[in-house]
Amino acid sequence: MGCFNVGLLGLGTVGTGVGQIFQDKEGRHPLLNTIALHRVGVRSLDKSRAVSIAPDQLTTDLQSIVTDPDVDIVVEVLGGLEPARTLILEAIAHGKHIVTANKAVISRYGEEIFTAAGQAGVYVMIEAAVAGGIPVIQSLKQSLGANRISSVIGILNGTTNYILTQMQQSGRSFDAILAEAQRLGYAEADPTADVDGLDAGDKIAILASLAFGERIKLEDVHREGIRTVSASDIAYADKLGFVIKLLAIAKRPSDRPSDSATAPDTLQIRVHPALVPKTHPLASVNDVYNAVLLEGEPLGQVMLFGPGAGAGPTASAVVSDIINVAALLQTGQAGSETSVTSMHPLLACSHHSYSAVEPITELNTRFYTRFLTKDHPGVIGKLGTCFGNHGVSLESLVQTGFQGDSAEIVVVTHAVREGDFRAALDEIQSLESIDSVSSLLRVL
Repeated sequence: MGCFNVGLLGLGTVGTGVGQIFQDKEGRHPLLNTIALHRVGVRSLDKSRAVSIAPDQLTTDLQSIVTDPDVDIVVEVLGGLEPARTLILEAIAHGKHIVTANKAVISRYGEEIFTAAGQAGVYVMIEAAVAGGIPVIQSLKQSLGANRISSVIGILNGTTNYILTQMQQSGRSFDAILAEAQRLGYAEADPTADVDGLDAGDKIAILASLAFGERIKLEDVHREGIRTVSASDIAYADKLGFVIKLLAIAKRPSDRPSDSATAPDTLQIRVHPALVPKTHPLASVNDVYNAVLLEGEPLGQVMLFGPGAGAGPTASAVVSDIINVAALLQTGQAGSETSVTSMHPLLACSHHSYSAVEPITELNTRFYTRFLTKDHPGVIGKLGTCFGNHGVSLESLVQTGFQGDSAEIVVVTHAVREGDFRAALDEIQSLESIDSVSSLLRVL
């Protein structure tokens, strides 16, 4: 039984978790005993660390790791786009297999990276790039291979899920909870990637590619964040039997209107806050936890749930990928003589075309909208008329109270094409009696 060497790029939170697993192998998969942590790339040699690494294993020269002939597997846990992308590509060029937790690099440069890996006959393993320790990548690659996947719906960002959960439970504002999340370390000092839906967009692009067998252009993913979700929306949603979650959704819709001009094999891929019925499996996923609800034929629904970030969960996914590569090396399905045709078909990237993605205006969904209006007779009737002019059917339309001198009206629609709903809103906002559209959310 051979021994395989790992070059680890980064010794931050996740890298430290990986190092701790390598220092305590007892009781874990026996293949781990054939793998050695050979070299570790760091920014500073003098920093104190929570894991003990021999001084001669540490280096600030990251390029020397990806070109080291003794390294079999390069593990990239640096984060960010550069130098991660360049180092991954250079490692591939030198025949190294890749394990990465970097969803930003994979979602943006996946075509370049997987094409290079296929040509070099090496594997790129990405379990840790989505949902931390939840084994969703390998589930889509292997366990669910017999299914026609129809939808992937996930809570894929722990920061936003924590904020929305705390808003629901405490009634406090977005800004107050965000500040708390930053103090607790759940949110970055610059929370843009999380609260604006960018992080979840990267992740759903990766999951959609695996679920539907085609590459996804990140710019085709519709992304909205949670900055506009207010404590009032949380409270109204609760009264209506909903909770609000930031959802990442990829699906091949079966509910398109008969007059839709969208091609039948076009995907919907989107990230946005949504009202989720309290009876839905994702409604009870709270705080920093992640979950992915998969639906396919013949299986039906299955939900994967667990911690979506952190040293332990992410390191668990990273090391499981390392073990998978070691198994391939041991059985001769990876190595210097490996060709594209001899690579393991369930672990190598096998799709090369791009999927068509439906414009958000073609989405068929329900909407929740909150208006502030002048307290004039006939306002509700005018709202109903404008919606009717554009074929928008209303499930409920009620005046809920007042904010200062303005009446507050909450509307929930039946399923409607988004373009028609937006046209109705444009007409409504031109009415003299409408002060503002205070909130607009989709309903799952």
